[in-house]
Amino acid sequence: MSTLLESYAAGGWFRAADEGQPLLDAATGEEVARISSRGLDLAAMVGYARDTGGPALRSLTFHERASALKALAKHLMAGKDEFYALSVRTGATVRDTAVDVDGGIGTLFSFASKGTRELPNDTIVLDGSLERLGKTGAFVGQHIWTSRPGVAVQINAFNFPVWGMLEKLAPAFLAGLPTIVKPASQTAYLTELVVRRIIESGLLPEGSLQLISGSAGSLLDELTMQDSVAFTGSAHTAGILRRHPGVIDGGVRLGVEADSLNCSILGPDVRTEDPEFDLFIKGVVAEMTVKAGQKCTAIRRVIVPSRIAGQVEDALAARLAKITVGDPRNAEVRMGALASLGQRDEVRKAVEALRASSEIIVGDPYGGTLLDGDAERGAFLTPLLLRAAKGAVEPHNVEPFGPVSTVITYDGVDEAVALAARGKGSLVASVVTHDPDVARSVVLGLAPWHGRVLLLDRDDAKESTGHGSPLPMLVHGGPGRAGGGEELGGIRAVLHHMQRTAVQASPDLLTAVTGQWTTGAAQRVEEIHPFRKSLAELRIGDTVKSATRTVTLADIEHFAEFTGDTFYAHTDAEAAARNPLFGGIVAHGYLVVSLAAGLFVEPSPGPVLANYGVDNLRFLTPVKADDTIAVTLTVKQIKPRNSADYGEVRWDAVVTNQDGAPVATYDVLTLVAKN
Repeated sequence: MSTLLESYAAGGWFRAADEGQPLLDAATGEEVARISSRGLDLAAMVGYARDTGGPALRSLTFHERASALKALAKHLMAGKDEFYALSVRTGATVRDTAVDVDGGIGTLFSFASKGTRELPNDTIVLDGSLERLGKTGAFVGQHIWTSRPGVAVQINAFNFPVWGMLEKLAPAFLAGLPTIVKPASQTAYLTELVVRRIIESGLLPEGSLQLISGSAGSLLDELTMQDSVAFTGSAHTAGILRRHPGVIDGGVRLGVEADSLNCSILGPDVRTEDPEFDLFIKGVVAEMTVKAGQKCTAIRRVIVPSRIAGQVEDALAARLAKITVGDPRNAEVRMGALASLGQRDEVRKAVEALRASSEIIVGDPYGGTLLDGDAERGAFLTPLLLRAAKGAVEPHNVEPFGPVSTVITYDGVDEAVALAARGKGSLVASVVTHDPDVARSVVLGLAPWHGRVLLLDRDDAKESTGHGSPLPMLVHGGPGRAGGGEELGGIRAVLHHMQRTAVQASPDLLTAVTGQWTTGAAQRVEEIHPFRKSLAELRIGDTVKSATRTVTLADIEHFAEFTGDTFYAHTDAEAAARNPLFGGIVAHGYLVVSLAAGLFVEPSPGPVLANYGVDNLRFLTPVKADDTIAVTLTVKQIKPRNSADYGEVRWDAVVTNQDGAPVATYDVLTLVAKN
């Protein structure tokens, strides 16, 4: 008997006492493994995640969590050949496996990078600017994001056993939430192998990742308001989850990615001889055949101008004829098997439903030539292209989750948009056009109905990742039929797992909470200039108050001549006098900032290594000739870098004039040695 898959629960591997259900090789029908979760203590798993995994994760800063993800990505990449060898049993070709395995590992790398670059080396995130709530500034407000003491449960579909897990794990991990993974049974043997290698690596805190191999049973009964569920699968199962008491009344957060009748629209401007025509044909065929069409983002509806529908069908048919179908172990095979015989049966049923208003123009759902493989034991299906009758309803309601697309014609941009909207909400649409007016019109029409829109033309084709590729930095999800959920999208996905809270306090208390100096909080002016302090010595609130500097007309004239910035407000007294904002010659804003730097800088070699930027620069009051300026510079934020012997210091800079009025405010960014 083949191996019984195990669950990783409460710190150890669990093996069910029964024989389990067989999982079959998609191409050969041979038994790969068995699966069962009978006897698994789900309550103990949730408790272990909350009591062990959560505290361990939340004790780490975002940068430390990001570092762990990066190390994990490197570890998995080094051992990916093992995953490739097993992935073939899911029916996947080498190209399919790259999308799943390399795509999943790449997502880990992406979130690791974003966590380091875009999140603080802290455990909270500030959201937006400080809000002044009182007249004197003694009462202020700030929104913050903090980690929830809960569990992230992911229930995944069969089509991406690696990517599906890793793309959900990465943002939850960064957010400080431990994860319980429940993969779809058909391909769970690949997920189990990857989880086993993750656990063996010891790179993640214990309890931050657990695995259910088999039924999730009553798992949702164990969840509370601090927990969340991310589900990818059918709309039917999503409906069951939405009706669970924990979701309805218990505050469990549910995110859903469900059915999606994605479309690709060929613009009315495109002619058969245009490069966009070939791009469209290639894109449709790729989405029909990668993963044997078993992608939530695959193109199901091919929406084309009526005038060239025949040429589109001929071009698609010619390209599809080159797609060899069979056992993915054969290097000549371009499209492998569906994940299971049951899945093939589901696709055939969907095709029969489509045939109520459409005719098959390419392929045979019950026949076709295989380059290699057993047509009876293997879950093979040749690509199927259908043509919908005018006004057909089924293509907008029935999703064949396999290598099937339907050609639908339109006679104007408005009709194309209306046809796309009849899908009642989709993950992605693509528009192939080289006409800017068409692009804008169609995108504005599609946006309310789609989570992502790809505009493809000759200019971006070489770099485009294609219609069906969700990217870590862009949101993945869609409204309506697509589930209404949202994943990925860079740091948005991390914050999705966190709690946003408005904190009202005095500037000093808010500074203590956020770890970032707040306007109005205490400032320390000491004999030692802050630029003489290392990162270890600097403290939030350390301040330098500069001497004064009078800005002369000669300064302004010299700066104009030296830089070439001879804008009339700085050089033409008569014209400047007519300017309602200035009423005369004023200093260049950048002259003011330059002079300010000269006032606060400490020039000797020391811990400050470099100035690497200025953020949020605003000029508030014009500086005129013979005005006097001074600067107050305060340590606002300190961010040590885990991977370097220096860190980042953000300084609050306020330049004032002789009347004490602020003339410029900004943040100065420096790199400072740790010691």
